[in-house]
Amino acid sequence: MSNKHIDEVVRASLETYFRDLNGTEPDNMHDMLVRLVEKPLLEIVMQKADNNQSRAAEWLGLNRNTLRKKLLDHKLLK
Repeated sequence: MSNKHIDEVVRASLETYFRDLNGTEPDNMHDMLVRLVEKPLLEIVMQKADNNQSRAAEWLGLNRNTLRKKLLDHKLLK
């Protein structure tokens, strides 16, 4: 899957989101979108990195401690 394909999926989803609002103005979209995308991103990257936090952090371009905090925030660590 190319970055362009991901971009197209996000654009289509946002168009649907705005259509479903039926003229109601959106609120706090950035936080909503980050919450919706970040958890599955972390889940998939951790799975592909065999739950190796150092490797996953490197792939994501994050500090390992930042990754750990995000995993805890999303209840992905026990």
